[in-house]
Amino acid sequence: MFNPSRADVRRFFFETWAKYRSQAPLEGLERIAIEIILLHPEHHALLDDAQRNLDRDFSPEDGAVNPFLHMSLHLAIAEQVSIDQPRGIGAAYRELAGRAASEHDALHALLECLGETVWRAQRDRAAPDEAAYLECIRRQLK
Repeated sequence: MFNPSRADVRRFFFETWAKYRSQAPLEGLERIAIEIILLHPEHHALLDDAQRNLDRDFSPEDGAVNPFLHMSLHLAIAEQVSIDQPRGIGAAYRELAGRAASEHDALHALLECLGETVWRAQRDRAAPDEAAYLECIRRQLK
């Protein structure tokens, strides 16, 4: 099972951004990650400074959004939609994308549900509740 550390995840984003900026070829998951990074220009300066930001904390109590968590959730949604797992998420995304101002807005609706599901699982020290996740997505469609 692949279980990257916080530093591993951050290095992946830093390295993907550096490769893109140097016009080096991107491989596999890097291709998806760069699409996500490009959707978030507000994080580009942060990604330009790995030394300063590798160990930086982003505390919700300080009003900070963790850009690495945000982009990682985007990656998870991209994977889920591509394989339609949980079943129906691909159709839900397409429906949301058809209604939303942009595909990015549709992704963020799914991302909110995934973030809530992960947070509840961590809080409850339990596996993510797929049924609750899908119900959250259904509410987004109403």
